[in-house]
Amino acid sequence: MEREEIQLLIISSSIVLFTLLTTVFILFYYFQKKKSEFLLDKIESELIFQSELVKSKIEIKEQTLTNVSRELHDNIGQILSVALMEMNMMLEQKDNFSRCQLVETKQLISKSLNEIRILAKLINGDVTIDSNFIDAVSDDLERIQKFKNIECSLELEGEVVSLNNEHETIIYRILQESISNILKHSQSEVIDLKIKFINQICTIEISDKGRGFSVDSCKKGSGLLNMKTRAKLIGANLSIASSPQGSKITIQYPIPAENQCKDE
Repeated sequence: MEREEIQLLIISSSIVLFTLLTTVFILFYYFQKKKSEFLLDKIESELIFQSELVKSKIEIKEQTLTNVSRELHDNIGQILSVALMEMNMMLEQKDNFSRCQLVETKQLISKSLNEIRILAKLINGDVTIDSNFIDAVSDDLERIQKFKNIECSLELEGEVVSLNNEHETIIYRILQESISNILKHSQSEVIDLKIKFINQICTIEISDKGRGFSVDSCKKGSGLLNMKTRAKLIGANLSIASSPQGSKITIQYPIPAENQCKDE
């Protein structure tokens, strides 16, 4: 009888041990699978982010070259054409041209040189982007106000915090695309940009006083969708509001703890 009890005990213990080992193996397999999925998701997210970052840098350079080409044709080209006409007139007059005509031609050439310097700074804008998106977009607004005769304003609130360089590049690309949309579609004579650093959040608002658009009809538009996708990649939230009195794009970017510590 005791022998049977011992055998039963051994069998029971074996079953319990087997069950425990099986449970441990299943749990180990489950957690390993979850860990692998987490790592794969992390790698995929990083690849998507790097892809968007590279795409943003390329688009910034393409937009820069487009702006330079347009300004060379529309502004500097016209100024130099007028200067050339003045010089041709003076050549036709031989020695009868006045000092006033020379001064006027000199002013035209000086003006064109100044604008070429501004464009040269714009071409090298990607250097500025790596250090501060605020300086980069400020240069853009200054150029737009000068060349397009559009009133531009930049308002800063709170203590400016240096952000992740890659994130700044994406933020700048979003702002660049927003400004481009305003210039193309809004017919606004005003561009207002507000950047606030309050309660560990960088809030960026860019608005115009143009004709507005239907947000619902533009939800599937690639431009606005790209802006929202890029904002999401850096942990920011982008919202759009529009009416016949104007439009506003708001970006709320939570400042990472490491950035706050660096500035403290």
